[in-house]
Amino acid sequence: MSNHRTLPESREHYHWFTPITTRWHDNDLYGHVNNVTYYAMFDTVANRYLIEQGGLDIHQGPCIGLVVNSGCSYFAPIAFPDALEGGLRVNRLGRSSVEYGLAIFRKGETTAVAQGHFVHVFVDRATRQAMAMPEPLRGSLAEISSERC
Repeated sequence: MSNHRTLPESREHYHWFTPITTRWHDNDLYGHVNNVTYYAMFDTVANRYLIEQGGLDIHQGPCIGLVVNSGCSYFAPIAFPDALEGGLRVNRLGRSSVEYGLAIFRKGETTAVAQGHFVHVFVDRATRQAMAMPEPLRGSLAEISSERC
């Protein structure tokens, strides 16, 4: 087991942000947002970007993104009714896959309360075979790539 401890990143490491609303049922028995909810937040942040900025048609488009890997590190508890923002960047961009870097911030704060990653592989909607991302989608992801910014 590694002794390497992940440290929280600041907003400057992320290139696109969107507000996130906490809900009463996000709190668990211990009075804070449950860990599984962070993954739902990450999914919302990435997919909002894909739809709004990349033009991904989640209902009729030729491709869909499947999550094949994910991870999260937690640094500070949050709870309803905290106002949050999700930060997004692209860590690696391939032909048919993308690894996102994601973070959750309290609104107005500079240090992440949680950060992580997940990998989408884009596949043909019907066959579920990997396919190249449509160029408008790939172009929008390149705009928030850590390699470019």
